[in-house]
Amino acid sequence: MIKNNTMNSKLTTQAYALAKERYAAIGIDTEEVLEQLRNFHLSMHCWQADDVKGFEVQAGALSGGIQSTGNYPGAARNIDELRADILKAKSLIPGSHRLNLHEIYGDFQGKVVDRDEVTVDHFRSWIDWGRENDTLLDFNSTSFSHPKSGNLSLANPDKGIRDFWIEHTRRCRDIADEIGRAQGDPCIMNIWVHDGCKDVSVNHYLYRSLLRDSLDKIFSEDKANMKDCIEGKVFGIGLESFTVGSHDFYTAYAAANGKIPTIDTGHYHPTESPADKVSALLCFVPELMLHVSRPVRWDSDHVTIMDDPTQELFSEIVRAGALDRVHYGRDFFDGAINRIGAYVIGTRSAQKCMLRALLEPRELISSYELEDRHFEVLALMEEAKSLPWNAVYDEFCLRSNVPVGDAFIAEIQAYEKDVLSKR
Repeated sequence: MIKNNTMNSKLTTQAYALAKERYAAIGIDTEEVLEQLRNFHLSMHCWQADDVKGFEVQAGALSGGIQSTGNYPGAARNIDELRADILKAKSLIPGSHRLNLHEIYGDFQGKVVDRDEVTVDHFRSWIDWGRENDTLLDFNSTSFSHPKSGNLSLANPDKGIRDFWIEHTRRCRDIADEIGRAQGDPCIMNIWVHDGCKDVSVNHYLYRSLLRDSLDKIFSEDKANMKDCIEGKVFGIGLESFTVGSHDFYTAYAAANGKIPTIDTGHYHPTESPADKVSALLCFVPELMLHVSRPVRWDSDHVTIMDDPTQELFSEIVRAGALDRVHYGRDFFDGAINRIGAYVIGTRSAQKCMLRALLEPRELISSYELEDRHFEVLALMEEAKSLPWNAVYDEFCLRSNVPVGDAFIAEIQAYEKDVLSKR
């Protein structure tokens, strides 16, 4: 169904024609950029739709530093509602995008399945769903919100608990590998564990040695159809004094073992720039994974918008020529607003940041910088901000047959009235 009326489509096309000429004057081919944007695939996160609850029969309250704020009506209550919400969001976002699953979102069919018992059979329906809906899948192990989570999982000195989580993570890699094989494209699997201490501790080296050994056991078997990512953090709620899997730890582990580090934009100190990590890490690791959110107060996981940190992140990737070395995931969960709206705003905003980065006359700007002509550098970067990039994005929406501009708002309002309000 065409979601844009004839008049609006005509205006969009006219505006794009002018923008195309404007960019051509500075050496930018907008048709080439649109093709690059078409091949830019974000991995949408399933946990935005239900506030990170998942579908375990035995599920308990959120723990391990995980919090979702807000109680806006209409959260998905089961796997069918979650899938419907994701498809609705995807229908309002231009391009084709992946879906990022946590292990707790398995199709457990009303049965109790502990985390060290999960198998690929619990995700067969997801594989089928992805194939039917032209959606590639990514994966995450889940260490939080479990009786054995505590403050330490893979770094726990209790061998029984540690082995439980090693087995869980091994099984998650098996699942990810089968997902990748079935879809003919590597499944990107992320490992984040909350391990840390609330108050003063003295056994830092012990915990980190245990985490290293646990990871070595988990990664002992090569998997051909998935890629391993490891994610650090400054601290977690309730784990404020010490984080076992710090950024230094995982950066060193990734560089030494050829793994992919995950940059979560909310996991750094407020004075740090996640964008600056891109070029530094890519000198030593094969690829990067991103978890893009908006940290209003540290890791608060607000909906991504076109703010400066997000723009800088995507600009750094493009300037580094690393489009084929970065995987793009989302990681926010806002239960305070319409959750479908959160999906659409956050994903469109990330796309817009990537588009602006692709439209930057970076070769000319780079040449000026290398000639020590910094006035010209600053002038061009400022002028680029006001070039008609929005007309290019509107054209992308039009060609993708999704609402142009703010037209998606009415569609989400109608979905809320017809579907969400009845839950």
